Amino acid sequence: SFYIVVQLQMIMPLIMKTARAYADALMAFRHGQPIGDGVGALVAAKLMHGHPYERLVEETIVARVELDGREAYVVKAEGPGAMVGKPGEAVKRLLEELGDAVKAVVFVDATMKLEGEKTGEVIDGVGVAIGGPGVEKFKVEELSLKHKVPFYAVLVKEGLSDAISPLRKELVRAADVAIERIRSLLAEVTKEGDKVIIVGVGNTMGIGQ
Repeated sequence: SFYIVVQLQMIMPLIMKTARAYADALMAFRHGQPIGDGVGALVAAKLMHGHPYERLVEETIVARVELDGREAYVVKAEGPGAMVGKPGEAVKRLLEELGDAVKAVVFVDATMKLEGEKTGEVIDGVGVAIGGPGVEKFKVEELSLKHKVPFYAVLVKEGLSDAISPLRKELVRAADVAIERIRSLLAEVTKEGDKVIIVGVGNTMGIGQ
């Protein structure tokens, strides 16, 4: 049918773009290279580098880090394997242990960019920035009201092909920008001596601790 051919011609560029992205993803996973979806885990790894850490829940670790006078509990999936961990369960465990002492929870994750937007742009948000079906979100959202803890998000924009392909230099640079954004945010909403939780969300393949 002529109309089917016309429709196929219109969507073929999108199909080819997606196919190339998945082909790049196969190479990344074969060689254990960091992928774009791991930018949140990269931020957490940079913050906890050189500090002792422990396994908090399955496939998820936490490290206590001094950050501009704040006591930060940095959470990420245990690398360098292809893990996403259980960030929701980890935050829930920390909130149950620390209670009202936690003054802020900051999630760092990748977010989908729109056509024409720059890869690696860092934006602020509120709420629980964890992708997926919502189970991990629910685990911590119900504790937000109980402990009156505000949730913030620092998000790095990237496309689908960026998320599943080897980490691009724009996203590596964005990780440093995200850290500065976290520091700026905590300076606004907390004071020295406060306890905060920073969660690096994403696939930690190729990213250690």
